[in-house]
Amino acid sequence: MGIIGNIFEIFTHLDFYLGEIIKQFGVYTYFILFLTIFLETGLVLTPFLPGDSLIFAIGAIAAKGFLNIFLLFLLLSAAAILGDTVNYYLGSYFGDKVFSRSRFFKKEYLEKTKQFYKKHGGKTIIIARFIPIVRTFAPFVAGVGKMNYLEFLGFNVVGGILWVALFLFGGYYFGTLPIVKNNLTLFIFVIVSLSIIPPLIELIKRKIIK
Repeated sequence: MGIIGNIFEIFTHLDFYLGEIIKQFGVYTYFILFLTIFLETGLVLTPFLPGDSLIFAIGAIAAKGFLNIFLLFLLLSAAAILGDTVNYYLGSYFGDKVFSRSRFFKKEYLEKTKQFYKKHGGKTIIIARFIPIVRTFAPFVAGVGKMNYLEFLGFNVVGGILWVALFLFGGYYFGTLPIVKNNLTLFIFVIVSLSIIPPLIELIKRKIIK
């Protein structure tokens, strides 16, 4: 696979290699984890990086005493909030250029995006945190649509803290249980599914009303 291939494999599956990372890098593990969450939320080119599963696994590792759970909460919350902020500004700066120069992105899409975020922006930012892939694109689209930054920031902070807290402390208190540890993927899928139910119900209601 080669050195680059091995590095990419470890970085994109950091949740599975977390124990080895801690052994190799010690205190620098905190920086690696911060960077991973920052990139996963901050760049539309890196939605493939681990998010939910990594934070949950980190919580489980912290429960064993290898990492400080409160320091992790502060660092990962900051990474999530800063990541969305950077993503927002990238969308705000490059958005008009993308829609004006690309034949794949029509101007009408931009106008619809602006209207959507004007009406549903806050809830969208929070809900998107719990949906893989979508959380990476939501802040970028918010920037493209010129959503009011202070409004975005408020929901960004709330969403980032809730996202990290749910998975980090969930892993801390339940991640070491055999039934959870052996069914981690299923457990995360259930949580993500539950987070999607509210917007789906609202969407169905609007379709019925129309």
